[in-house]
Amino acid sequence: MFSNSKILKDHEDYLRKNLFFTDNKWPQYNLLFNDVKKISKRLKKKQKVLILERTNLYGGRSLFSPFFNQNEVISVDCVTKDLLKRGAYNSKKLNNSKIIEIKSQYQFDYKKINLKKKEFDFILIPNLMHHIEDPSILIKQSYNFLKKGGKIYIFEPLLRELHQAPEDYFRFTPYGLKYLLKKNNYNKTKFYTTGGPFTAISYFWDQALQYLKGSTKKKREKWFKKEFKELLRLEDKFKKNLLRKNTISPTAFSIIAQK
Repeated sequence: MFSNSKILKDHEDYLRKNLFFTDNKWPQYNLLFNDVKKISKRLKKKQKVLILERTNLYGGRSLFSPFFNQNEVISVDCVTKDLLKRGAYNSKKLNNSKIIEIKSQYQFDYKKINLKKKEFDFILIPNLMHHIEDPSILIKQSYNFLKKGGKIYIFEPLLRELHQAPEDYFRFTPYGLKYLLKKNNYNKTKFYTTGGPFTAISYFWDQALQYLKGSTKKKREKWFKKEFKELLRLEDKFKKNLLRKNTISPTAFSIIAQK
């Protein structure tokens, strides 16, 4: 593994800017990166980490293994058979010297992940659950893989277009996923949200631009670049719904629970 912090920062910055577009389209993914960095610093050296992700889309690369370079990491590709047929269509975006090349060690059907039980101290599931047809199966298996006292972390978008169709099954709320975790014997569950109505607007403006073409698209893209910054400013300034109590509009959330 590597020990140079600049190498890791370059990897992180490249992912944020060129794959997750956190500075001009999808700021909600900053929550994922910030959480992963905090967690990796808290874990003790040589603690075992399991990452359940979709690496085939990126040429077999594990995007988040590099953050746990002081730990023993196992990355499992949970891509379905249909997505395997489509190939690594996001791989070209990562053909850059700043990307740390760590391949996923295994590829399993999410219903039959062949790993030892009670082996891991921490499980990371980044941006995957909505592509799982029966998420309760994945949650149950994750519980079995964790040591007693081990923790699971899940990041999920609340706001997305239907994508990678037809294998896009759910939009969890933090309360719904908290219920599912507690139902499968997890405890000490906490969640954190990010985003609001202004970045929700920006998300679907970005989607709308993809329907345009030619000069119309170029004109609107130029407009959106300025509008995006204004929407971020508004979101930072106006954080509370003044008309409806118990109402928020996050674009994504993360949740962590303990066995």
